[in-house]
This record gives sequence, C-alpha cells and structure tokens, in this order.
Amino acid sequence: MMTSFTAYLHACWQTLSITVSRLTARKRWVLPALVGTVCLWSAIAHPAKAYQVQVLPTSPAQGDTLSVVVEGNSSAMPTVTVEDTTYTAFPLSDNRYRALVPTSPNTTPGRMALRVEGSEGTNNIAVSIGNRSFNTQYINLSPGRAGLEGTDYEFDSLDALRALRTPTRYWDGPMARPSNGYVSSAYGNQRYYNGIFAEGYYHRGVDYAAGNGSPIYAPAAGRIALVGRESDGFVLNGNTLGIDHGQGVTSVMIHLSGFAVNEGDMVQQGQLIGYMGATGFATGPNLHWGLFVNGISVDPVPWRHEGID
Repeated sequence: MMTSFTAYLHACWQTLSITVSRLTARKRWVLPALVGTVCLWSAIAHPAKAYQVQVLPTSPAQGDTLSVVVEGNSSAMPTVTVEDTTYTAFPLSDNRYRALVPTSPNTTPGRMALRVEGSEGTNNIAVSIGNRSFNTQYINLSPGRAGLEGTDYEFDSLDALRALRTPTRYWDGPMARPSNGYVSSAYGNQRYYNGIFAEGYYHRGVDYAAGNGSPIYAPAAGRIALVGRESDGFVLNGNTLGIDHGQGVTSVMIHLSGFAVNEGDMVQQGQLIGYMGATGFATGPNLHWGLFVNGISVDPVPWRHEGID
C-alpha cells in the first residue's frame, strides 16, 4: 500500500508522463523542474480543508464558558484543544459540533490558543480572555466548623460527578434561579477565614440565603447523579445533590437540609429537588450552587442570562 507521500509523487509522475515522453534526450534535464511546478500547482489547486469556527462570547472574561461551534463537510467529530486539555465537540446538527471550554479566576488573562482538529484539517484560533476583578469576603467560623475536614468518600464522589461527559444534552436554553433567596456570595470571591487568607481559593459557585427548609429547584433539566448525605460522610459539603445536565455540564447543590428526589431520577427545570439547610461547612441556612463545565467551576450567571444553546 502506498504512503500518502508516495501516492502524491506517483500522481505527479502520471501527470507528467505524456509530456516527458515527448521530450528528446537532450531536453530531459527539464524533468525535475516540471515535477516541482506541477506538484506545486496541485497543492495550490487542492488546498487543505479547514473548518468554519465560531467562538462565543466574543469578549470573554475569567469565569466565562467558551462555546466553540465547529462546522465542516463531514460527519467526523472534531476536537478542540487548549494547551494539554482536549474537549469533545458534541453534535449540534448535520456536520455542526460544539465544544465547551471552561475558564475560571485561575485562567491567565490574555491570549488563549484554541486548536480545532479533525478529518478536515486544523484551525488555530487565538481568543483574548479578559481580566476580571473579584470581591473579597471575610468569614468567621466557629471552632467546631473551622476544624472540619472532608472525607475521601466525599471527595471521590464529587470528582466522579465532575468527570461525567454524558453525550446527551439535557439542558435547553438559559438556566433558572435555583432559589428564591437573595445572593449572599457571588462566584469567584476570594476569602479570609478567621482572618487567614485562603491562598489560591475562589468561591466555586453562587450562594443563596433564605430560611431553613426553603425550596430548592433544578436550574436545568438533567439526571440526579449524586445524593450525598452528611451522615454518610459528606462532612464539608453537608447534604449534597449532583445533577448531570449532559455533555460535561454538572450542577452541585450543597448544605441542604433534605431531599425531594432520589439518585437516578430525571428532573426538569424548576422542579423541586430539595430544601435549604446549614449542613456541612456552612455558617447559616444557604444554598451553594456550583456549575461545572468539563470539571472546572464556571460562573453560573451567564448560563442564567444569556444561556448556551
């Protein structure tokens, strides 16, 4: 079987065969030049295929989710790579795919290089990530809560939730507010705990405060992939619900006082799923809603207002 390079030279030779046969022995010195000319013309006449790529939002900042829509001429699924991380591009429609690229407060602002690869070639795209200012909070913990440590069971369960890459997309349009309470802590906040700065930490979600037992609703459709109970080892997060929205998008709801669903249940946007509480590492009744895209905590607010279809 010919290699692609051998086949390429063979095609060039066939193109020249008639011309070469007409050359006299005295003129055969022109053969290398003809080979180079025709092969160069072939490369120009048949350029490598490239994808059409659209990246939204057009002016992203730290914490935003990049929607990378790739359109081509084949049904082969492309990939999108940022540094050493490759993201799956799931089908949107015929020959159209979308990959979700997360950013966070830990993402270096400035130039981000995206590489789109597949059967139709490679696109290298530069995206500028804007620098964003995040607030600082000062939180005082009681001696009992300040000494809390999580369990391997708790951490492993949450890691497994964030690792889900279910091909089916369950969410549809903008997500909904999961609580009627007021926002007590925004995404990305830096924190001091009992006067000590939490180095490298950022608040991985949005907190809503209301009365104990207040209803909590599903922000988007999905499958209940995790029900973690404080009594079973969810020490830091307390009673926890995890929702798989599909295609690498997951929600974590923590500090609950109780549940209204079971693991494996399918839920719809706005459906009652639990009740607000102060379990785990909480200073009072609140809901912490964390939204993860391909394992990285992103700002849920753009998902609520603009949405990602």
